[in-house]
Amino acid sequence: MTDPNIWDDHTRAQNLMKEKKCLDVNFALLEKLNKIEDDIETLLELSDEGENVDTEIDKKLNDYREFIEATELQQILSGENDRNNAYLTIHPGAGGTDSQDWAEMLLRMYLKYAEKKGFKTNIMEYQSGSEAGLKSVTVFAEGDYSYGYLKAESGVHRLVRISPFDSDKSRHTSFASVYVYPEVDEDIEVEIEDKDLRIDTYRSSGAGGQHVNVTDSAVRITHLPTGVVVQCQKERSQIQNRETAMKMLKARLYDLELEKRRKELEEQEKGKKSIEWGNQIRSYVLHPYQKVKDHRTDHDTSNVDAVLDGDLEPFVRAYLTKTKE
Repeated sequence: MTDPNIWDDHTRAQNLMKEKKCLDVNFALLEKLNKIEDDIETLLELSDEGENVDTEIDKKLNDYREFIEATELQQILSGENDRNNAYLTIHPGAGGTDSQDWAEMLLRMYLKYAEKKGFKTNIMEYQSGSEAGLKSVTVFAEGDYSYGYLKAESGVHRLVRISPFDSDKSRHTSFASVYVYPEVDEDIEVEIEDKDLRIDTYRSSGAGGQHVNVTDSAVRITHLPTGVVVQCQKERSQIQNRETAMKMLKARLYDLELEKRRKELEEQEKGKKSIEWGNQIRSYVLHPYQKVKDHRTDHDTSNVDAVLDGDLEPFVRAYLTKTKE
């Protein structure tokens, strides 16, 4: 990378930068592992000399175990786009206000999870529900392996609870769909023709009906051949929102093509069934008992509050491990 002529070949330079970034991460992991091992050895020596350091040793061994597990999980994330940033969209299913409220709960859960992982998040578009919750939202998650981790959440999520919107306090089942796709590199070419686009502008609004802008700066782009719709209202400028929306559309279309190839391969090799609306990947039961269960891996927990507060790592780990078996 110190070669002054490296950028004569732009593609090669980009590939080398990616390789260097990967190596830097691996070396940093190795250095951290060596540091923990050195600390444990020092504590063991103190213990041999009669020092009471059992508590410190237990803590370091736990740190070591957690570090190894986290490192192993990252090694699983070896897909083409796993290290990329991610877009996450949420849409409520049938069920009116209850489903829209459930979609809002999922948004909070993912923002909490992203915070725990150290990902930076930006809400690219948000449409409030008619009474509560939301009708749609797109979140951009920026951070190493954000797509690799969040891709485990794509699918339909089912909630069972006593409805806070039902005066009879009856039990309701609500659905919301989550779709995660990677941000694509600028050098990846996706052919998009102007005649295939319908571009609409509208007034931006935030959660709770707060106006982000009083002009029609938000942009909605519909790709007519596929029906894909992307929206952006993050910026105050219509031009900037349009540029960002086009970037999102490019990523969606690229992911659609990859998904098409994946499905063809799965049909040829395994005949796997694709995730469709109504075929939920995870259930969150708040009544008559409390449990969150992932139907793909059978991993479950009774600590529903922790999950809704962003404690998704066990579910993500179980899914990623299973997909690599």
